[in-house]
Amino acid sequence: MPSTEPAPTPVAKGEGPVRVSRPEPGIALIVLDAPARRNALSREMMSALGRALDEVSGDRDIAAVVLAASGPAFSAGHDLKELNAHRTDPDGGRAFYAETMEACARLMQAIVCTRQPVIAAVEGVATAAGCQLVATCDLAVAADTATFATPGVDIGLFCSTPMVALSRNVPRKRAMEMLLLGERLSAEEAERYGLVNRVVAPERVRDEALGMARAIAGKSRLTVAIGKEAFYRQIEMPLSEAYEYAAAVMVENMMAADAAEGICAFLEKRPPVWKGA
Repeated sequence: MPSTEPAPTPVAKGEGPVRVSRPEPGIALIVLDAPARRNALSREMMSALGRALDEVSGDRDIAAVVLAASGPAFSAGHDLKELNAHRTDPDGGRAFYAETMEACARLMQAIVCTRQPVIAAVEGVATAAGCQLVATCDLAVAADTATFATPGVDIGLFCSTPMVALSRNVPRKRAMEMLLLGERLSAEEAERYGLVNRVVAPERVRDEALGMARAIAGKSRLTVAIGKEAFYRQIEMPLSEAYEYAAAVMVENMMAADAAEGICAFLEKRPPVWKGA
């Protein structure tokens, strides 16, 4: 299907295997663009994606982000060739491996900390850290031909960092099944597990993700940012602390101009006019 994307704007004057564009007002589209390497999360890819997220997170005109990929793979996970090449380092690769895993952890946390919701548009295979990337995004749309797996156990490298995102997004027994068996899940199974929100035909994936982004862009950006931050903070708290924290967030939210406008608009049966304050 021919691309309808506008001409992309570079992350940093063309650096890195990532493209950033604005297909419509309020929405950023970030595309992993290293199809020959199956969009592996090499150090270069993670750095470029991190820069792209920094760019959109600081842009108050952006309300939602769609994360997509070129080629048959959304992401095949860490670049095993890159990792293996460092076995000849004086320390056997230990320092490089530690730096790589730290970079991956920072990237995943950057997605969570990005002010705007991030929606994965998965048109192909997502394995290992690529599956982690999908699990880390706030929402996910998948093609009915997409597959998902954490197969590290098959090559003697347990998917321990993908486990962090996976175990926070799917039921515990399902997460352990994926991690211990390494089997591929179909898109329909991934939807049942809660790994993705919606499954559509391959040609509709980006449109569906953009539709979700468009719906989010129509809401108060301040409210959405407050809600996203609160969601991830409360989910790690004990129940009583979570309620105490969430109540305080709601009080502060009620004091915002957008809350006053939204409530008045609802009572007056008119569309709200958001001010972002």
